[in-house]
Amino acid sequence: MNMDIKARVKIEVLGTGCAKCKRLLANAEQAVNDLKIDADIVKVDDLVEIASRGVMLPPALFINGELRAEGGIPDVNEIKAMLTE
Repeated sequence: MNMDIKARVKIEVLGTGCAKCKRLLANAEQAVNDLKIDADIVKVDDLVEIASRGVMLPPALFINGELRAEGGIPDVNEIKAMLTE
């Protein structure tokens, strides 16, 4: 699968470092690696920032500023689909 994604993607994983948060971060990293895209992956663990984004149930996944998942852990294929929409 050869994806031609030209714009740099910003992925944010919001969570406090729990096991679910770590798994979501790992899934996002794997999706980026599989697609061979240029992306910034940022882990946000500050509770005030998480709350200011309206996230009530971490972990949460933002792609280019848009909330894509909250409270659950999308698998690698689901994240890849989000990144190629």
